[in-house]
Amino acid sequence: MIGAVLIGVLALVIGGCVCVVWADRGGPRWTRAVAAATVGAGRLVRNYQKSQRRKVSSGTDNSSSTYVSGGDAG
Repeated sequence: MIGAVLIGVLALVIGGCVCVVWADRGGPRWTRAVAAATVGAGRLVRNYQKSQRRKVSSGTDNSSSTYVSGGDAG
């Protein structure tokens, strides 16, 4: 069951990336809408990860684990 969910999520991510490239090359209107949603979702995830790193580095998170960044490009 979990495998099916992960395959579905992977298919959505790959489809979103394809729509971003296609829309950039002048694809149909619906690809631009999907591309905008994909880019927006990526920004939300990135902002969430940054806020979690700030919590850990500032000491407001009570967990004992720390996040080690592999090099953030932004």
